[in-house]
Amino acid sequence: MDSLKLLAHPIRLRIVHAMGGGRLLTTAQLCARIPEASKATVYRHIDLLVSGGILEVAEEHRVRGAVERHYRLRQDRAVIGAEAVRTLTPDDHRQAFATAMTALLAEFDAYLDREEADPVADQVGYRQHALWLSPAELTELITELRAAIVPRLANSPGPERAQYLLSPIHFPIETPQREGERPTI
Repeated sequence: MDSLKLLAHPIRLRIVHAMGGGRLLTTAQLCARIPEASKATVYRHIDLLVSGGILEVAEEHRVRGAVERHYRLRQDRAVIGAEAVRTLTPDDHRQAFATAMTALLAEFDAYLDREEADPVADQVGYRQHALWLSPAELTELITELRAAIVPRLANSPGPERAQYLLSPIHFPIETPQREGERPTI
C-alpha cells in the first residue's frame, strides 16, 4: 500500500500525528491517545503502518511474558510526494480532504475532552483569512510558511513543550479575473 492510501484514513493519520517529534510509543499509549477507537482497530492500523514502512519497531521489551513494542515514525515515509498528488482525481482530493478534516475534528474533540483543556491559555486558533494572491504571491507565502514550520518539525518532546497540530489549508475560492473583466457580485 502506498503512502497516500496509508495516510488517507483518520485513525492512521492520528497515529502519525501522535508519533511526531521522534517519539517512541507503544500500542497501549496510542490506544490511550485515540480512545474512541477500539484497541483491535488501533492495533490493525499500526500493523498497516508498519507493513507500509511508515512506522518501525524501535524497541522491544518483555513485560509480564508478552512483548511490548515501541514504535517510531519514519518521517521520510510519512509524506505524500508531489508526483502522487499530480495523479489524484477531484474525487481523490475530496476523499483526502475529508480524511484530513475528520482527523482534525477528532483531535480537536479529544483536546476539548481533556480535563485540563484551556483554549485561551493554550492559544488555540482556528482563524480563516480570504487573501487575494497572484500565483507568485501564493508561492512566496507557501515558501515563507515552510521556512517557519519545517525547522520546528525536528523539535522533540520536552518538559516545556506541548504537541500542537498545525493544519495550513489553502485553495482558491474564486477564479482570477481576466484583464478588463468586471468583478461579479
